[in-house]
Amino acid sequence: MERNSRIFVAGHRGLVGSAIVRRLVEDGFTDLVLRGRDELDLTDQAAVRAFFDREKIDHVLLAAAKVGGILANDRFGGDFIRDNLLIQTNVIDAAWRAGVRKLLFLGSSCLYPKFAEQPLKEEALLTGPPEPTNKPYAIAKIAGITLCQAYRRQYGFNAICAMPSNLYGPGDHFDPEGSHAIPGMIRRFHDAKMERAPSVTLWGTGTPRREFLYVDDMADACLHLMETYDGEDIINVGPGEDVAIGELARLIRGVVGYEGALTQDLSKPDGHPRKLMDVSRLSATGWRPKVGLEEGLRRTYGWFLENAAPPVPRTAGSEAAE
Repeated sequence: MERNSRIFVAGHRGLVGSAIVRRLVEDGFTDLVLRGRDELDLTDQAAVRAFFDREKIDHVLLAAAKVGGILANDRFGGDFIRDNLLIQTNVIDAAWRAGVRKLLFLGSSCLYPKFAEQPLKEEALLTGPPEPTNKPYAIAKIAGITLCQAYRRQYGFNAICAMPSNLYGPGDHFDPEGSHAIPGMIRRFHDAKMERAPSVTLWGTGTPRREFLYVDDMADACLHLMETYDGEDIINVGPGEDVAIGELARLIRGVVGYEGALTQDLSKPDGHPRKLMDVSRLSATGWRPKVGLEEGLRRTYGWFLENAAPPVPRTAGSEAAE
């Protein structure tokens, strides 16, 4: 991508999209096209086609998606599959029709079959059913990957697909009930610290292992792939190493500076014992993450304190593994 390329970042206000914008600006890209949901409804086919016809986009980074936790997926599965199918189909098709030179589509490690062999290789996709708790989302995103691959084969459209591991960092959601593991723990340890609560409870045994990637590293990987990768095959993006949820909780407790006890509620489920991706395909292109887990946690907590910490502390609760 040239520094004066016209680049559309779809979903620029989200966790990944905002990190991509930060990185593009830092690298000197001068012609970013950004549209909020109130300016461009990506579920509206006519509006999306008109946008691409008008704006003459060179490159697209498709980070827009309807996302949520287990509860949201269970309650609003119809919304998840409908909206994601519409967003990705409209953007990918309109980008091809308008002559976009390259498009990056983002999947997720949660698209892999629940019981696929660890670490998860790219070839494991579609070798078994997805995790039931996020099935509507997973099926929609798998359809997006398939659409990119089919357009490449039929039309020669240069669309590539990346599969991020669990992401965290500035711009995350720190809802104590509905957020993912890292922002949820940060919020609960912070609240416990402010309230001087004697303990914070971790769900389950703390032994499940998960892989986490700092979102600015994800943005770096996205630009790296746009510059170096043109294959049809999906490509995993992650650090290639995981951490036990119990150890993660202790790291976050230290970063937050909470001095109370960490207890466990063994009546709560652990979830899948391990979720780690094989990143050898990405490593072969020369990319490595730059931000280690503890440093990433410190940066994320710093952002939380400046942007998302509540003025009135809430009661500390428990946290489950993603």
